[in-house]
Amino acid sequence: MRKLVILTVAALGLLTSACNTVAGVGRDITAAGRAVTGTAEDAKR
Repeated sequence: MRKLVILTVAALGLLTSACNTVAGVGRDITAAGRAVTGTAEDAKR
């Protein structure tokens, strides 16, 4: 029973950190997209 509890806590910790990582990657991609859009807008002028 103790092993099951330890494995469950470890799995929850990994899932939580994965969510934070995915959210961070999403923000980075959004920022890169905005930079590309801004550069394209500047090139049109």
